[in-house]
Amino acid sequence: MAGHSHWAGIKHKKGRADKLRSNLFSKLSREITVAAKLGDKDPDMNPRLRSAIQSAKSANMPKDNIQRAIDKSELNSDSNYENIRYEGFGPNNIAVIVETLTDNKNRTASNLRTIFQKNGGNLGTSGSASHNFNQVGIIKIPKSEISDEKIFELAANSGANEYISKEGFHEIQCEKSSIYTVKKNLEKTISNFISTDIEWISINNVKLSSTSKEDFVNFVDNLNEDDDVQNVFTNVIL
Repeated sequence: MAGHSHWAGIKHKKGRADKLRSNLFSKLSREITVAAKLGDKDPDMNPRLRSAIQSAKSANMPKDNIQRAIDKSELNSDSNYENIRYEGFGPNNIAVIVETLTDNKNRTASNLRTIFQKNGGNLGTSGSASHNFNQVGIIKIPKSEISDEKIFELAANSGANEYISKEGFHEIQCEKSSIYTVKKNLEKTISNFISTDIEWISINNVKLSSTSKEDFVNFVDNLNEDDDVQNVFTNVIL
């Protein structure tokens, strides 16, 4: 029975991983479709599309999936997606910002309200949580692409505000309004990027107890499993 239980555990973990991978591909595909629909179909002429494709490649999305997402922008001409931000407070009163990309805001709002309530939180009005954060342009580059010394100089010359060395990648921070200008300067030297996003960085971070961490992780997982949710930002440090 021990072997059976072990195999069941493995299957459960693999099933969970497959589900998360499928969910990620779905979100990346939607962003590619919307970026292609709103701008040029040529990534070289469309910074948002180029960044979306780079993120998809970084996540090992097959080329066929990427092309299908681009083609879908022409097929779904009647489908209009909106970027909508929701704010609120999760378990232990943590501040939360949820960015969505949806073609049905009533469905999205209802789903998110249910997730918040089931996890001991509540959705708030616009501005209720965002005052705890600053919006910053974040560009992530694999460490295999360039050394710490070179990226520091390159970031400074590209118009970035800050460079942070993280485990496995370089993080370059800049003003949100100049993210694609900084990115274009970086692209003169760098070919591979992990992601290019405007993120919400918390001003004052909160640490949770071991018990509270589990509730927090479950809450964020539930949010990320919703198809309309693109990004989740909180003021928690794990």
